[in-house]
Amino acid sequence: MGEKIIQFDGKLSTVTKLRIGVPKGSLQEATFALFKKAGWDFRVSTRSYQPVVDDDELEPVLLRAQEIPRYVAMGVLDVGLTGHDNVIESEADVYEVSELIYSKATSRPYRWVLAVPNNSPISGPKDLQGKRIATELVNVTKRYLEKHGVTAHVEFSWGATEVKVPDLVDAIVEGTETGSTLAAHGLKIVDTLLESTTRLVANKESWQDDWKQRKIENIALLLQGALDAETLVGLKMNVSKENLDAVIKLLSSLRKPTISPLEEDGWVALETIIPEKTVRHIVPELRRNGAQGLVEYPLNKVIY
Repeated sequence: MGEKIIQFDGKLSTVTKLRIGVPKGSLQEATFALFKKAGWDFRVSTRSYQPVVDDDELEPVLLRAQEIPRYVAMGVLDVGLTGHDNVIESEADVYEVSELIYSKATSRPYRWVLAVPNNSPISGPKDLQGKRIATELVNVTKRYLEKHGVTAHVEFSWGATEVKVPDLVDAIVEGTETGSTLAAHGLKIVDTLLESTTRLVANKESWQDDWKQRKIENIALLLQGALDAETLVGLKMNVSKENLDAVIKLLSSLRKPTISPLEEDGWVALETIIPEKTVRHIVPELRRNGAQGLVEYPLNKVIY
């Protein structure tokens, strides 16, 4: 694993490869979009499970996120993106490189919650004694029950878990970002078992390899930079020196604004980074305080 023999102009060359697991399914498009901003173009056809990427040092594999921790721990993959919940559920022995807070819908953590029908008398874990619970997160649920000294029947759910209560089971442990799907099925949240975000995890032996560790660190750095840039924008403007102090007071940037002299005496160019949500409020005020030629532009990456 990790090396391929490639022929160039009749000569054989050994190219080191990093085998990376990419989550298939609901997180796939968000992951591909994040990699795109970070500098990698992942593509996969509708008829193939084998993605391609514009980096000869990467060998991507498309897998269900639940499977990625196990394959990383086994060394089949060097590194992979998966949920913290999948690592905990599988008890995979992997090295966590970084936490990457993104998901298919929001930037909030994905929650695994105990849910019951709105008219259920179950109001906490103690009420689950002798009950039947359906979930995809069997091991986490069993440990939760054990922690509270409760004995209940926990069964694996192959999907559509929310429709199984109350006819088939008494309660479910289900993943949610917003809780809206549970509410739409007449369910209420009783407790939260686990909060999960996406993690970049590495095989422990691969992490000890200098080349692979550096490559993984580069990926982590640029992915985080892409995430950090999502809520920020760049802002350029021209300001007369007499208005400069007033304009700077209005700006809340990551660092002090960059100020460069212009050819015209008494004027400077100012450039800064600000939260995107503040633009609609601050730009009119900047204009009123003498800023001219304001240009807002998107950011791909911000590296702190």
